[in-house]
Amino acid sequence: MSEDTLPPLREVIARHGLAAKKALGQNFLFDLNLTRRIARAAGPLAGVTVIEIGPGPGGLTRALLMEGATKVIAIERDERALAALAEISAAYPGRLTVMAGDALETDYRKLAADTPTRIVANLPYNIATPLLVGWLAGGDWPPFYDSLTLMFQKEVAERIVAKPGGKDFGRLSVLCQYRATARKLFDVNRSAFTPPPKVTSSIVQLVPKPRPEPQCRLELLERVTAAAFGQRRKMLRASLKSILAEPETVLRDLGIDPELRAEQLPVEAFARLAAKLD
Repeated sequence: MSEDTLPPLREVIARHGLAAKKALGQNFLFDLNLTRRIARAAGPLAGVTVIEIGPGPGGLTRALLMEGATKVIAIERDERALAALAEISAAYPGRLTVMAGDALETDYRKLAADTPTRIVANLPYNIATPLLVGWLAGGDWPPFYDSLTLMFQKEVAERIVAKPGGKDFGRLSVLCQYRATARKLFDVNRSAFTPPPKVTSSIVQLVPKPRPEPQCRLELLERVTAAAFGQRRKMLRASLKSILAEPETVLRDLGIDPELRAEQLPVEAFARLAAKLD
């Protein structure tokens, strides 16, 4: 670990004219104690390549380097931020690579290049969920990363970690918890950001399961959850009619009560239904 010798972030932002853009979902974190806490939450970073999305002026980027990340690859689509990030790169020679581009169109497996990789990011709110779904649903399994340590709006974080039985449990909960162990680490008050968002944020960590059980094809799991939660007020015997000819028979064969509603069904039961569709 090292101390940061770069100018304060507020000074960097003023010098480079980096007012946060709402269209890019930008909310900057200035508190180095907070960004270092996020970096430490990702675990020991020595020997690890960290991929960061939307670094902006580089508050979290600095923290990741200070906490010992061997290499940080920062993907930023706002060209205004590139000069500020270049200053960080110069202060940490050979350890920071800045890529100007769209995080939704990046080949992450290629970036990882068979080195231990973690994704750590204060995600832009407007693309946070599509990015997460892409990392969980795309490509071969197990994935290229060891863990995801990500900031979301608190309501999205609650959906990711929700257990069956509550209103927050839904399609995102099933996908995340089928393929990974998900837990919420801590909340981040809106006052920590500039400009302050209208909502509280939360840090969530997802660690991929080497072999999700029971085995099923992900596209079928998504079909089952779309049908079940698309009519979440109905019992499963009714909501699954769109994908099963005799849903009540299939559910009873699998030991699932046909009178349950989608939010009452555990993740592994959704996977068994998906396997049955196959």
